[in-house]
Amino acid sequence: MAKSGSNLTAVLDGANDLRMIDAPIPEPKYGEVQLKLLNCGICGTDVHIWKHGGFGGMPLTDRIVMGHESSSVITKVGEGVTHLKVGDRVATEPGGPCFQCKKCKAGRYNLCPVMQVIIPKYCGNLTRYAIHGADLCFKLPDNISDEEGAIIEPLAVTVYACKRANIGMGDTVLICGSGSIGLLCLVTVLARGATTVLVTDIADEKLKVAKQAGATYTLNVRGMSPKEAAAAIEDVLGGPADVSMECTGVPSCVSTAIYATTRGGNVTMVGMGDLVQEVPLGTAAMKEVDIRGILRYCHDDFSTAVSLVASGKVNVKPLITHRFPLEKTLEALQTTASGVAVKVMVRCAEN
Repeated sequence: MAKSGSNLTAVLDGANDLRMIDAPIPEPKYGEVQLKLLNCGICGTDVHIWKHGGFGGMPLTDRIVMGHESSSVITKVGEGVTHLKVGDRVATEPGGPCFQCKKCKAGRYNLCPVMQVIIPKYCGNLTRYAIHGADLCFKLPDNISDEEGAIIEPLAVTVYACKRANIGMGDTVLICGSGSIGLLCLVTVLARGATTVLVTDIADEKLKVAKQAGATYTLNVRGMSPKEAAAAIEDVLGGPADVSMECTGVPSCVSTAIYATTRGGNVTMVGMGDLVQEVPLGTAAMKEVDIRGILRYCHDDFSTAVSLVASGKVNVKPLITHRFPLEKTLEALQTTASGVAVKVMVRCAEN
């Protein structure tokens, strides 16, 4: 175990091989800042990488520092950085787009073909100290807590997902899955003006949190086939959903969303599942249901996420159900993997 005051860091050497080490404290280069990590959230991607040594068909090729949902305070500023200063609290956008390709120059750098997703240039927030690109740091207002700041990153995912889904005022929305991303989708679609939102899951405890977070209806679909679940959803809503946001990645849930969405509506794939799935594409085609994917987010989505929390239009505090110190990162991952938690938060700072 690393000594107190050192750079305690959670590194993954391979599937199920998490180690706590004392890493060097990095120094910022041109355009970078040094960060003292405050909080870091654990998500399903972290769990998948930890368990399987990769994600989305991309295996790890080297040791990585875990964690990418964080809040930090700037401790040093590199040359060329003028918009940030020591003492600023920030949320950080992980990733490494080239900023040179056609997609990057069109403002869709989330689709950069050389984007480093699993091992980005700036990643690894389950640590005491790290460096980050200054242009990928977002100042946190004083009324956003350290824990709320660590949820800005996944909230940016749902902000972008709602843009892709074209959620509008008065929409009826189905959300499949009441994990942390499903619940963040819930609060985001409500902020965009959706008036009726039904959340499904197979865990009553998570559906209870969804109800507390503002869901109009919740439905436990355990044991139902996709068509049975869709029929139950339409019965509750009084008809099909205008838009469905699939947040599990499970093929049966994707199928349910297709069946339960109105003609001409869309199913937006927020959750990441197997790269090859068997789903009723013919039904989607006959109903003219668009199936839309999402990948991460862009700069404006991060800024919007900060504004939503700062303004009080989105409350992310109820989603945090479990907390651990950095020394217990493995326990934090295990708790997330168990399914009992909504959002697990790790405190990286020593005080």
